[in-house]
Amino acid sequence: MDSKRLVIFVFYKTSINMKKVFLSLIVAMVATISLSAQQIAVVKGDVTKVYNTLKDAIEGAEDGSVVYLPGGTFSIADDVKITKKLTIIGISHKVNSDNADGSTTINGNLFFNNGSSGSAIMGCYVTKNINIGDTDAMVDKILIKHCNINSVQVKNASCKDTEVNQSYLRGTSNFSNANCIITNSILHSLINIISGYINHNVIVSNCEVLRAGFTNNYYDNFAFADVSGSNIINNFILNGQQMCRGNNNVVSNNCRGTSSWGDESIVLDANMSWKDVFVFPDGIKTASDYSLKGTWGKNAATDGTDIGIFGGTGFNKGALPPVPYIQSYEIDEQTDAEGKLNIRINVKAVTE
Repeated sequence: MDSKRLVIFVFYKTSINMKKVFLSLIVAMVATISLSAQQIAVVKGDVTKVYNTLKDAIEGAEDGSVVYLPGGTFSIADDVKITKKLTIIGISHKVNSDNADGSTTINGNLFFNNGSSGSAIMGCYVTKNINIGDTDAMVDKILIKHCNINSVQVKNASCKDTEVNQSYLRGTSNFSNANCIITNSILHSLINIISGYINHNVIVSNCEVLRAGFTNNYYDNFAFADVSGSNIINNFILNGQQMCRGNNNVVSNNCRGTSSWGDESIVLDANMSWKDVFVFPDGIKTASDYSLKGTWGKNAATDGTDIGIFGGTGFNKGALPPVPYIQSYEIDEQTDAEGKLNIRINVKAVTE
């Protein structure tokens, strides 16, 4: 799936006896079909099914389906596993969203297990973790976009190309020595990555994971721990401590506070604070604004764009996930031999 652009066409066809009746009810019908309150629409090709719980939607969906979650909270138990390719799309991850449809919260963990490679989740606030793979199965190319989640927990080093874009990760994410692509996101901290690509992010804190056999936090003072063979470029590191425990990394152009781990990057002046750099830095909160003040970090990234989340492909503060809307509809001029009037509706959803 193209992580930059998702286009979904859904074809509905219905027949009724009165054209006038349809015209007066078209808006209500589409709302019911697609995203009515607390109903989950699962779309595969030209077929739409509606479920009342996230568990039922996941279990009832066919491989390759799109699961549309409306505004509201959807609880899920840990025994529910995703074992097929699904795209899960919520309204917004912003709890205090200005979106008229509110926000979508998944209360619990999500588990992408064997068979779910190529899946995606967008526009959701997840109270716990997104878990990828297990000890017996590798799961590749999971996309997390426009989400706010506790953390990513990859369970198998063979899992490939987990991608996080324009998202908030509130806790330490563990990739179990798998690779990953993390861009334009606001992160807590990262551990156990090999051959990763970590570019244009804001990392706000130190690792919070106790390694077995150690009485103290083995990862204290590191934004990245046990990260090797990775590209760590054009990020802001806000914790002011050491940056990375690892080796063979390509580290370039990262702005940070005082640090003993050098890479010829820009170090914050002792007389400055992050409030001098950002409009409103406030940790991993949607209220934070990591837009750069003045010329600090502007056009200073290795790719000629800004350092931080607004460089590279960019971070869109107002972006919403792709939610279906009516693109066009056709109504036959007259009824058929059975007295039925054929109506065709095209529904489209597009994200940048």
